[in-house]
Amino acid sequence: MGTIKNVCVYCGSGPGTNPEFVNAATTFGAVLAQNGVGLVYGGGSVGLMGAVAAGALGQGGKVTGIIPTFLTKREHVLKDAQEVIVTKDMHERKRLMFEHSDAFVAFPGGVGTLEELVEQMTWSQLGRHSKPILLANIAGFWDPLLVLVDHMKRTEFIRANLWVDVLTADRVEDILPKLQQAAAEMPEAAKLMDDQVAGRL
Repeated sequence: MGTIKNVCVYCGSGPGTNPEFVNAATTFGAVLAQNGVGLVYGGGSVGLMGAVAAGALGQGGKVTGIIPTFLTKREHVLKDAQEVIVTKDMHERKRLMFEHSDAFVAFPGGVGTLEELVEQMTWSQLGRHSKPILLANIAGFWDPLLVLVDHMKRTEFIRANLWVDVLTADRVEDILPKLQQAAAEMPEAAKLMDDQVAGRL
């Protein structure tokens, strides 16, 4: 039986146009802290990244920020986090975010957020891990992606034997329970990525 000790949140370094995005990120950070779950995220102090970290820290939660050297100034690295890991590049950042986390949640964001999400979906599809992946579909932000994925399935570019189970939640309060339920249904060993594979990704 798997347990959720740390959740990786992918999200934008900007706030977006809808105040619900920032409110939801802040609330989810607080929810993690209130439930004794650590936050792993991109290490910045701006946008939704800053909001989710502030929400967790405001409730006494543990925050691990992982950020590459070249982004420390652009995304204003959050020095208040209990743990800040500065990496040499994006590849090391993503690998460490994976290793530190038991589940992944994608909040609204841009191309970088999408890339991080799709990479975890791909690794899961290829059988490299079975950690829960969830779309925080705040104000329907991820609806276009869900339509695209359905189109890929209908045109058989995502075939039945290649499907990856991606969870969705429209409400912040549903996110952690869905992750916990999914984690409880998987063997602990299934969440692990082979060291040699991890080194190549």
